Amino acid sequence: MQRVVKELASWAAYIVSAVLIGLAINTFVFQPTQIIGCSMESTFYENDKIMVNKLIHTFGSVPEYGDVVIIDSRVNRSRTLTDDLTDSLKYNAITSMITKEKQDILWIKRVIGKAGDTLEYIDGKLYRNGKVIEEPYIKEPMNYFGDKKVVVPEGNVFVMGDNRNSSCDSRIIGCVPLDHIIGKYAFKF
Repeated sequence: MQRVVKELASWAAYIVSAVLIGLAINTFVFQPTQIIGCSMESTFYENDKIMVNKLIHTFGSVPEYGDVVIIDSRVNRSRTLTDDLTDSLKYNAITSMITKEKQDILWIKRVIGKAGDTLEYIDGKLYRNGKVIEEPYIKEPMNYFGDKKVVVPEGNVFVMGDNRNSSCDSRIIGCVPLDHIIGKYAFKF
């Protein structure tokens, strides 16, 4: 009997270890997720499944221009380690297949401006620091940017969807703090 108990305890320890390792990978390294909405068409479509590289968030790296990133749209609140843990469980491709719930907190967008950049929309074109941004990935020309210049503050980025006319992005919520960048698009599956 004692041998059976030891064997069960050993198996339980292996299972708990595997679950904890899986949770750590999902939270800090890679996470599968599903595209919701049309804001990134023609790059991604509703229900596309992608893998998110979360090392950019884990190590506090700054994304490059044109990088496709996943952001926490709740920019007016601080982001915590608890958010990292709970969001990775609530908002991933596996959970959304099981629960069928749509979330609207984590958004996928493209980095258009970084700290210190000045962005303007003039005569149908988007300018960064006085130069037109070449954007072959956008679905159609943008109809709205606003009447003002945007200067991206230190520690923030400015993001937009590729489907500019159907995207909630930095034009609505403002610049995104770097700690609200959850990860970067890695690949589709």
